[in-house]
Amino acid sequence: MITRTKYNPKAIEEKWQKQWEAEQLYHASDISPRPKFYHLVMFPYPSGDLHMGHWYNYSPFDAYGRFKRMQGYNVMQPIGFDAFGLPAENAAIKHGVQARTWTLANIDKMRKQLRMMGAQWDWQREVVTCLPDYYKWTQWLFLQFYKHGLAYRTKAPANWCPGCNTVLANEQVLPDGTCERCGSTVVRKEIDQWLLKITDYAERLLDFPVVEWPEKTMTMQRNWIGRSEGAEIRFVAEIDGKQEQIPVFTTRPDTIYGVTFFVLAPEHPLVESITTPDQKAAVDAYVEQARRMTEIERTNVEKEKTGVFTGGYVTNPVNGEKVPVWIADYVLMGYGSGAIMGVPAHDQRDFEFARKFNIPIREVIRAGDEAPSDPATWPEAKKHLGVMVNSGPFDGTPADEAIAQVTKYIEEQGIGKFMVTYRLRDWLISRQRYWGAPIPIVYCPNDGMVPVPEEQLPVWLPEHVEFKSTGESPLRYEPDFLNTSCPVCGGPATREADTMDTFICSSWYFLRYVDPRNSEQAWSQEKMKQWLPVDQYVGGVEHAIMHLLYARFFVKALHDMGHLDFDEPFMRLFHQGMVLGADGQKMSKSRGNVEAPDKYIAKYGADTVRCYMMFIGPFDAGGSFRPDNLEGVWRFLNRFWSVISENWIDSRVSDKETSESKAIERLRHKTIKRVTEDLSNFHFNTALAALMESNNVLVKQQHDPVAQTGAYRKTLETMMQLLAPMAPHITEELWHITGHTGSIHMTDWPSYDEEMTQDETFTLVIQVNGKVRERIEVSSDISENEARYLALENPRVASFIGESTVQKVIYIPGRLVNIVVRNS
Repeated sequence: MITRTKYNPKAIEEKWQKQWEAEQLYHASDISPRPKFYHLVMFPYPSGDLHMGHWYNYSPFDAYGRFKRMQGYNVMQPIGFDAFGLPAENAAIKHGVQARTWTLANIDKMRKQLRMMGAQWDWQREVVTCLPDYYKWTQWLFLQFYKHGLAYRTKAPANWCPGCNTVLANEQVLPDGTCERCGSTVVRKEIDQWLLKITDYAERLLDFPVVEWPEKTMTMQRNWIGRSEGAEIRFVAEIDGKQEQIPVFTTRPDTIYGVTFFVLAPEHPLVESITTPDQKAAVDAYVEQARRMTEIERTNVEKEKTGVFTGGYVTNPVNGEKVPVWIADYVLMGYGSGAIMGVPAHDQRDFEFARKFNIPIREVIRAGDEAPSDPATWPEAKKHLGVMVNSGPFDGTPADEAIAQVTKYIEEQGIGKFMVTYRLRDWLISRQRYWGAPIPIVYCPNDGMVPVPEEQLPVWLPEHVEFKSTGESPLRYEPDFLNTSCPVCGGPATREADTMDTFICSSWYFLRYVDPRNSEQAWSQEKMKQWLPVDQYVGGVEHAIMHLLYARFFVKALHDMGHLDFDEPFMRLFHQGMVLGADGQKMSKSRGNVEAPDKYIAKYGADTVRCYMMFIGPFDAGGSFRPDNLEGVWRFLNRFWSVISENWIDSRVSDKETSESKAIERLRHKTIKRVTEDLSNFHFNTALAALMESNNVLVKQQHDPVAQTGAYRKTLETMMQLLAPMAPHITEELWHITGHTGSIHMTDWPSYDEEMTQDETFTLVIQVNGKVRERIEVSSDISENEARYLALENPRVASFIGESTVQKVIYIPGRLVNIVVRNS
């Protein structure tokens, strides 16, 4: 027997959080008879506060991990902090504190907030990417890529953010040409930079053979990689009396006879030599203008086309025709060969360029049923496939043969070849900022560029630096960091002052979780084989073409180097939606609709906030956070507490079976089935709805005789287990005060009998000519003949049939009988 108490989350939540941690309840053992389940959420940046977005992401995620634990899995659910990056450095400059101090203070605060959530974090596996015991191995990984020819340094145009004073990857520049971090206009700048050869893995990154990922995400990655099949065709220019071949790639070699102009990227190395003296001034001015533009601006399809004629010409290798050479900013040196053939009749971009500069447009592809027409009258380019026309020996070649035949011809003539290209560029990883993992390279006057020996890692990042008002990296002015000795000759040398992109840190953190305290290796092979790959990964879709792509590249490369025995990091991926403000808009300080969770936890407790975040809508769709609606979940948990605690106050339980107890037992099995299926599919809102519905039934009957039956008591116990993943504190407390031993979270997930999920009876609807005339309760296992008989013999139904002739009787099992009659 227990005493009557009210639900008081403040009294129970901190108690259980401390006890779970003291017992190491959620530490995943590396040695367990249970099957492993690596459950991972994208780790947070230590901004200093957990916001509602974190709660919306982590609450359902944690519920799923708890569900899998109760299903018998050895669940590893680690947490850590993605702690390098510009925000910490900017905060250090703004507030006059060191980046490390600011970051670690934020991490301490966020640890407390994460613990308040009551999630089953495995704190013993925590990683913090800005600490030497982590970035030592980030540097080690860089060296592996360097040794295998996958990391290289080059001087090339880069996206430069003047606000952040650093280089940005293409993915970090917004469509309007501004920095995703600070909003500054990004410019192009020539700079020495480090890159990883992700392009070597372009083809393999297109395939997702063994993973269960959202189709949208796989499509986004494939589109970003941008595989194109076509042909490389070599045009010829005469420069200083010599024949110079200029290759172009095209996906439409069947349009080669429609080339009426040729375009070079402004930064193409042949621009200067192919430009005639009378065009030099105009070309130079245009080249300088293009240098100040970002790739995003240059490739904007809505931007008006600009360009300058160089005065030079190239020869079309298939027909010997000379075509004028232009430069235009929509052609990029970093994509393909930095040159294109202009086919204005069949490419919209070329069409707009030709129209603006009065360049001829020649039709060479025509739909089979289309009459000839003057391209000067066309409103737009005709991009469709079709029969080749005005194409010399290829006239009449049908659409389904055209590309293959032209490709074969240029290969036979030695003027081109079949080719596959990719939109994907190599990953620029060097940053001209302080707060990041130092790149382990030194520069020696005698031996050149030398990698730091592995035994000398980590290259320590100074903890106390003086920031410059210019925003330049202080590492360039730290002599103790910058000046070193050459690992080869021992002479004076200089360290690389750039640091690594923080996406490097997050491209492997899931590997370090398996062996986070190993000081001799990044991980042990034994533990790696025990836990990897990740079974379930949860995070935002906004990471589809950066973090998720980079992590896949890392794993494939490390697999090829022999460090891993798998080549896909995340077997199953789920993207959560976004929690919005009460106004239905994205939460932001400027809108004034940001809600911090702390005050609601203080008022309602963590379990109420957790359940509410799961209840506001489908997990992958998101929903609006409306504080008033917390009351509904709060009332549900209070009613749940009351119905259970009241039942145990009177400990008398009867084993007598009644029709009411049978109904309760069926309710138990139905609820187990619904909640199990919903949790399995991340449908947390409907799982909670099922529990609320069942709870309402139990509350209504708590003072009836059925409440003293074993079936009712068993259903209450089952309800505690079913709610446990979503509301871990209240269920743990109730489990113990009702006399159970051990944690509810270590109990076996309830099972159900499929037969018991079916109702004993159902309401059979009887229609006459499609109109409902009667409803009767019948047995669930009723046969068709029995249903027909009951319908036809029913007195009320018979009155509607009258003297009419029954033509046919339609039976839909489990639902209705429709009697079709005709007037006599």
